[in-house]
Amino acid sequence: MRTVTATTATVSAVLGAGAAALAAGRFASEPALRAEPGRPLPTEPRLTVHEADLDAGRIVLTRSLASLRAGVFGLTGEDCHAIVGPVLEADPGAPADTVVRRLDAVTRGTVERGTRVHFTPQVHIGDPRSALGIDYEDIEVPGELGNLPAWLVPDSRTTWVIAVHGLGTTREHPMVLFDLFRRFRMPVLDLAYRGDAGAPRRPDGVSRLGEREWRDVDAAMRHAVRLGADRLVLVGWSTGASMALHAALNSPLGDLVSGLVLDSPVLSWQAVLRGLAAARHTPAPVLPLAVRAAQGRTGLRGDALAITAASALRAPTVLLHSPEDELAPYALSLALAERRPDLVSLHTVPHASHGALWNAAPTEYEEHLRRFLTSIV
Repeated sequence: MRTVTATTATVSAVLGAGAAALAAGRFASEPALRAEPGRPLPTEPRLTVHEADLDAGRIVLTRSLASLRAGVFGLTGEDCHAIVGPVLEADPGAPADTVVRRLDAVTRGTVERGTRVHFTPQVHIGDPRSALGIDYEDIEVPGELGNLPAWLVPDSRTTWVIAVHGLGTTREHPMVLFDLFRRFRMPVLDLAYRGDAGAPRRPDGVSRLGEREWRDVDAAMRHAVRLGADRLVLVGWSTGASMALHAALNSPLGDLVSGLVLDSPVLSWQAVLRGLAAARHTPAPVLPLAVRAAQGRTGLRGDALAITAASALRAPTVLLHSPEDELAPYALSLALAERRPDLVSLHTVPHASHGALWNAAPTEYEEHLRRFLTSIV
């Protein structure tokens, strides 16, 4: 009897440990599988506003690697948004734990002493007319889960841009490039896809990190052709870049893609899942459990997008990536560029965070895209 009791206790302990490990893996996978559009990624630290003076064009923030980044960014908090520019010289006697940046605009709410904020690559909010003074149309794209809201910025060319935002942002993010596309007279279809505000919900509420969402890009491609496009340039950030790449490789309209612009592309869903979990301080031994939990919840198995792209890519492609990217490994973009030098070029932006390469160096970024678009339009 004592042997049976001991065996039962051992089995119960093993089952209990297994259940605990499964629960830990499931919890660790949440930041990636249920990432909320527009919500700052866990890689972005929360900062405190110490002073904000719009008339003087300056804002004082908690000193950190994030607040010291070069470039132009959105600053978002609870019911507020602002646009901040480069780091300025601090006033004599300013606290050593703060940094002064240029304050360009407060676009929503108020930003004042004590406001808690995060940096975001999403500089503009609202719609193209309210944010940039650009005329546009609200349209709906028929998708496999229902109608997808989109902004259509009309123009004269028959080569269209389809813009696809990524993790931590919304369809407002691509507006940073709208002025560039206007200079090329290219119509832009800026898509909200499954899980976004106003778009159909994912059936189980779980993201596939681009592995299934690309079908919404395919729907946008079809709709653009119905509206008069005869060539397509797919522009994506983060998981939006992986969606664009999947669509170029798998859509029946893939032959119409004349170019791909992939910013911080997620070429490994497992890597981005581990990166987001690690940013939430998940212990390293739990990270493989997070991947297994994600596989069980999503049905995802393979992780070979970069390998597939290297053999099947047909369109000229520019990769824009930072070696310091904490979520999407730069090495995968580098390997893809090295395997397909006939079609792929890699533009490296040092010291930039995930999906925020334009923000780090807007002039250089747009010049690189200008040269690429000139070669394919």
